[in-house]
This record gives sequence, C-alpha cells and structure tokens, in this order.
Amino acid sequence: MHAKAQPLTPAQARANESARRVLRRLVQGEAPPTAPMNIVDRLAGSPYANPMIQVGQADESARKTIDFALRLAETMFRYGAGALEVETSIIAVTAAFGLRNIEVDITNQSVIINYAHRDGVPITVLRVVRSWTNNYAGLVEVHELVTDIVGGGLPRSDAYHRLDVIIKRPKPFPRWMVAWAEAVFAAAVVGVIGGTIFGMLVALLTILMAGQVARVMGKWRVPDFFVTAISSFIVTAVAVLCFMFHAPLSPSVVVAGGILLMLPSGRLVSAVQDAINGFPVTAAGRFLSAFLTFGAIVAGIAVALVTSALFGASRLDVAEPIVGSWPLYVVVPLVAVATVAICIAEQTSVKLLLPTMGVALAGYLSYYVGMEFGLGGRFAPAVAAIVVGVLSRVIALRMRAPQLVVAVPSIIFLLVGLSIFRAMFVMTLTPEDSVTGAVGIFNALVVILAVAAGVVLGDNIARPLTRTNGNKDRRRNRRR
Repeated sequence: MHAKAQPLTPAQARANESARRVLRRLVQGEAPPTAPMNIVDRLAGSPYANPMIQVGQADESARKTIDFALRLAETMFRYGAGALEVETSIIAVTAAFGLRNIEVDITNQSVIINYAHRDGVPITVLRVVRSWTNNYAGLVEVHELVTDIVGGGLPRSDAYHRLDVIIKRPKPFPRWMVAWAEAVFAAAVVGVIGGTIFGMLVALLTILMAGQVARVMGKWRVPDFFVTAISSFIVTAVAVLCFMFHAPLSPSVVVAGGILLMLPSGRLVSAVQDAINGFPVTAAGRFLSAFLTFGAIVAGIAVALVTSALFGASRLDVAEPIVGSWPLYVVVPLVAVATVAICIAEQTSVKLLLPTMGVALAGYLSYYVGMEFGLGGRFAPAVAAIVVGVLSRVIALRMRAPQLVVAVPSIIFLLVGLSIFRAMFVMTLTPEDSVTGAVGIFNALVVILAVAAGVVLGDNIARPLTRTNGNKDRRRNRRR
C-alpha cells in the first residue's frame, strides 16, 4: 500500500513556489526573445533617457503627434543632424506625448514612422527630405526644443509654434560674413600646412571669387556637382597663373588650402558614424555623396591643368607632399582662427564659437603630441578624435546643444579629406601610379575610420561624466 502524502505546511508551499519561479526564470528568461525593445532602453545613453510622459487622449491625437515628429525629423536632417540623433529625438518626442508603440525607419533621404496601437488601426507616415542647408544654430534650437518636450510642461501646440519660429528664423550670420569666413578659413589652413603669407592672401582672394561664382550658379539651380567642379577649377587656375608668373608660393599649398573648404570631411565622418551606430543605408548614401564631391573636385583640377598645358604652362604636381614649416606658437592661433571661421560658415550658434575653438585646440594639441611621440599618422588622429569626442559631449550637453555641432568643426584640422583627394588625383591623372593611388585611398579610409570611431568612442566614454542623478530624474519624470 502506498503511503498517504503529507500536506505541505504554508512555509514549505511558499518555498516550493519560489523555487519554481527561479527555475522558470533560468529556463525561459525574463522576456520572450522576440519582444520589441522597450522605449526606455532605446533612449539609454542619449540626452533624453528619462522622458516625462504626458498622459491623456494620446491615441486620439496620434496623427498630429506623428506629423509633428516627422516635421521635426525633416528639420534636423536639413540642418545636418546624424541618423542616430534624429531617431532618438523622434522616439523621445513621441514617448513624451504618450505614444509608446512607435517604430522608426530612417534612410539617407526619408523618415518613416509607424504607430500600431493594440486595439486600433496602424498609422504609417513617410516624409522625404529634399534639401539641405548649413544651420547648426537651428539644430541647437531644435535640440533645446526636444529637451523641453522631454522635460514635460510643453504642450504639443506650443511645440508646433516653437518649431515654426525656428524654421522661419534667419541664420545668425549674414551671407557676406559667411563668404569672408570661408576665405579666412582657407587662408588659415594654408598657413597651418606651411604656406607663406602671400600664399594665404592668394587663397583668401581665390575663395572669395569662387564663392561669388558658386552663389550665382546656385541661383541658376546648377547641380552641386558642377558648382564644386567649377570652384576647384577656379582655385587651380589661380595657382597655375601664380606659378607661371613665378609668384613666391607653392601651387600645391594654394590648391590644398582652396579646396579644403569643399572637401566633405564632415560628411565622411558622419557616414562612418552612421555605419557604426547601425544605419548602413544612410551611411552608404552619404559615402556616395561624398565620393561624388571628390570626383567633382578632381574633375575641376584636371580640366584646369589640361587647359593650362594647352597654353604652354608646365605640369603642376598639386598632390605633392605638404610639410608645415611654421612653429607651434604660430600654428595654434591659425587653428583657432580656422575653427571660428568654419563655425561661422556652418552657421553655428554664437554661444558655441569659443567652446568649439577650445575643443579644436585641445584636439590639435593631442594630435601634435601624438605625432611627437611617434604614434604615426593613423593612431595620432584617432587619439585626437577621442579627445574631441569626450570634450564635445561634455561641453555640448552643458550648453544644451547636440554633440555634432561641436565635434565636426573641431576635427577639420585633422584634414581627413585631403589625403583621399591626393590619392584620387594620382589615380585620375597619373595612371602609371594607379597602385600608389589605390594604397593612398586605403590609407585615407583607415584614417577616416579612425577619426570617426574615435569621436564615437569619446562620446561613449563621456556618458558617465554627463549622466545626471537617475533617481531624481525618475522621480521627476514619473507619470502623473
């Protein structure tokens, strides 16, 4: 006969139930593997990690919220924001306005938002970005708007009005100041890479002339490819004329300083950042756009050199190595002037001019020290980019601005586009050295990847330094 089972005491029953729960967690896990990522997890590490959610008829006004988020995303893309920043801003804004079941898909020119309520009809809206402009000051204002929305207390109607004001507000610097800033930037770069004072003056006047021609062609709706090609043609033609009249300058320095403003260095770095952050389609589109710009520059220079040869001018080697000859105490002020000038050209907010200049100087000194200690032309830029990434995040968040508007102008001194231009020039005009050109392109891409990865790594390193008190944020953002 079987013995009758003894009934469990309440304490034994609780112990058995606890054991079953522990075993169930070990076998099944906390959540199903195909569950969508939580909205808070997707915002982790961003400036909007703890959004204050506004409750009340969110589903009834979902379409209006999505339309506002799309317009916000379009504005950010037009002003030069990266894909990751646009995505986090969309998620933070929609979450703050009460929409949690949001999916965002971003490509190089379009933004798609899908909202699928549990018991409602899904809503999918697409917005295409068809134009771009330099307006870092506007990007800073959009960042402040998103921060205020996430912080709570800003209704959607007021957010609509503020976004309209940002879009319609004039840029901080007039066109004539931007034109002179571009010319000053070219002149300062010529000095940084070892040009003479006369060469700096020639570069300044050349960029002023090329800028006026580019503005006229812009009014005629000429594609950017041809505008860039004609601008590089003008720069090279001026260098050829100076060479023919035995002017005391190096033609390669004049060409390098003149075209550095046209080189899409920031676009290349942004493309690598997008690829690292998980946006391969956007990265591919930006890479293609950047290499088309390189092709336009090489085409303009090639046409200028061939035309000069028809008139009996000697062949110029505009891709010859450039070695700076000025001491450090002269180069550092030139880097500062060049950084402020490129900030004005990019329409950066006035309050960020001096902080960005400080970050650029810190990065350049890091690069200089790295080269002095023998880190080499690949590792030294990466170290400098890490320094720029850390400082950019710390300063930008304290100034209520995105990291991009501080980091991109601060890495121009690394000249990440100049080396790849030389390699493309060698492959185009000297076919016998095509192997050398291919190796140069590979080395340039390695440097670009190192700089972009360094900026992203620096941004991640600085996150603990900019993290606010989590418990205070959670209490403040608790749903009320």
